[in-house]
Amino acid sequence: MLPLTKNRKASAMHLPPPIQTYFTARAPRDRDALAAAFTRDAVVHDEGHIHHGPQAISEWWLAAKAKYRHHAEPIDMTEAGGKTVVRATVTGVFPGSPAVLTFAFGLDGDHITDLEIG
Repeated sequence: MLPLTKNRKASAMHLPPPIQTYFTARAPRDRDALAAAFTRDAVVHDEGHIHHGPQAISEWWLAAKAKYRHHAEPIDMTEAGGKTVVRATVTGVFPGSPAVLTFAFGLDGDHITDLEIG
């Protein structure tokens, strides 16, 4: 993984491989690759819910894709408090679209250990 700069723009940033996988997964066929990017005990916090493990995470991801038909485009990346924080423009079928959301990733090597979306 390349060192992170304080505020690298999307066109010039190099996302760590599991984060790149998270943002490039778009269709149900990408479900297995997405699940493989997370550790066995990974946790995702989103919309007040907690999803544990790759199976629950991939089910949450599929349900969110079906409900919101969204796409997230990273705009910058920072490192804060041991987390890799990516701000992304999220466009989809929801009030306020497009919206800029923050994705705070915990990483262990080439896997995501936790993700908080807000």
